[in-house]
Amino acid sequence: MAVVDAFQHWVYTHPQEAADPNLCDEAWDQQWQRFIPDVDWTGHEVSRKTGWHRKPHIFTAPFYYIEYGMAQIGALQVWRNSLTDRASALNAYRRALSLGGTKTLPELFASAGAEFRFDTEMLSELVALVEQTTAELEKSVLS
Repeated sequence: MAVVDAFQHWVYTHPQEAADPNLCDEAWDQQWQRFIPDVDWTGHEVSRKTGWHRKPHIFTAPFYYIEYGMAQIGALQVWRNSLTDRASALNAYRRALSLGGTKTLPELFASAGAEFRFDTEMLSELVALVEQTTAELEKSVLS
């Protein structure tokens, strides 16, 4: 999501350069390596550089990808809440769903027991929870 969002930001702030597919390949590659630096693409560099070709949202629904990130942060908070009080978390989530398009996104998040924020503190907390849970699951599988 971060790669797509950063790439689209570059496209819209550099319209002259973005008209050149080769420069788009370079911009995509820079963002890919910025956000996903630890993947070894040896022998597949062309596929990495042209990854933007395989993201239809870029062409059909610009900036929609950011919604995936927002939804993920909300879902992780609902999941986090369910770890301490499953019934309350489920009820809050259902309440938020019932509001549909009648409330703003921050209001929907609040109804679900989540916060509509994407700051370092929130992301750090959620990443730590995911990493801890992943480690626990891996440990239980390997035991």
